Amino acid sequence: MISVGAAVDLLVVVSVLGGLALVPRRPPAAPPGTARGPGVWLAAVVAAVYLNQVLFTVYVLRVHDGDPAFIARYLPPGWFDLAGGDAVRAVAAAFPAPRLLAVTVLRVQAVLELPFVVLAYLCVCRWLDPARARLLTTPAVLWAGCVAYSVVFGLVEWGLRNPYTVDDLVLRAVSCVATAVLVGRWRARPALPAPRTAVDVLLAVASAAALGVIVLLVYDTALLYNLGHVPRLLPVAVAAAAALAGARLLAHRRAASPDPSASPDPSASPDPSASPDPSAGPGVAAGPGPAGGPGVATVEGGLAWFAALFFVPALPVRYALDLGTLWLAVAGTALVAGVALVLAARDAVAGLGGGRRAAGRWLAQLSVAALAGCAAASGALLPPPTYPEVRILLAAALFLTAATATSAATDTLRRRARPAPASADR
Repeated sequence: MISVGAAVDLLVVVSVLGGLALVPRRPPAAPPGTARGPGVWLAAVVAAVYLNQVLFTVYVLRVHDGDPAFIARYLPPGWFDLAGGDAVRAVAAAFPAPRLLAVTVLRVQAVLELPFVVLAYLCVCRWLDPARARLLTTPAVLWAGCVAYSVVFGLVEWGLRNPYTVDDLVLRAVSCVATAVLVGRWRARPALPAPRTAVDVLLAVASAAALGVIVLLVYDTALLYNLGHVPRLLPVAVAAAAALAGARLLAHRRAASPDPSASPDPSASPDPSASPDPSAGPGVAAGPGPAGGPGVATVEGGLAWFAALFFVPALPVRYALDLGTLWLAVAGTALVAGVALVLAARDAVAGLGGGRRAAGRWLAQLSVAALAGCAAASGALLPPPTYPEVRILLAAALFLTAATATSAATDTLRRRARPAPASADR
């Protein structure tokens, strides 16, 4: 029988190649939408996750005398640090039928985990580029992502077999179908246009990083049944939520208050994603100030393309770090990043002008930005090790911040070095 690790490796290969093949290279037209964005539904799922944790704690306190050993013995260390405060105990004491809460043991989590990660991913992609985010809700891509995520969740379940494993596998299959159907039918209201300036890109990166922190906190405190960690991690959660709210508020204000005196940079790439999203409605610009030059456009385009192309293999690659082969996960990620860079470069080079000399300057910009990003990302090695996702998130945020800032600086130098047009003889 194939091992869990080998199955995860096979899933990495299939999902990477499938994601690259299925994601369209042109965004679909924006359908009219009236539903709220994925952030609202993500918040609802998170609320349901935490409600389940409270009810699980009630169940353990009342039925198992506060001892989660009946299930903890089947799972690795790091799970089931229960909350034991007076408020939780008061709720437990008042609950009328605690044995009815047996379903809170792993089963509810099996239903909610998939929509949680899918909606979080959609939020990030809409901030990076709403046009490319629509690629992820096309039927082929959405179903492929839901199936890939559900399969890897199922493999993890099988590797941690317990009395609830069969129930969990069935519920994850139901959640897969329900999530794909419901998200596929969802038509969101118009989103902000894609980032165009370095500030817009940095706000999108800050938003994604803050949401990433929140996702990790939800995993640690709720999906691993560690409500006891909440008091210690609450300041981090508040800071991340404040950073997310601030970044989105600034992004909305910049989109709603364009500078009419700003003229686009003639050297900027005509990346289709850099133009206002048709779904954004009339009169909405991508932010005040001139559009970014070819350096910023390449970073923005590469990031948005990577997020779209990495949707299907994202979770298989993540779990390959623990259960599969590390080099295969790295190679799959590098392949996706390479394709994203090629697509972003195609869009950027198409509008450079100036022949080989302009292309050479653009390549120099790209090289300097990559070196600056890699140097900054090395800072992720400094904090003490915790979850692998913490280092990955920190490295990505540092790389993108440094690469964007460097590209903005070289775009400015490029504009200043461009000779002024000669005045016509009268």
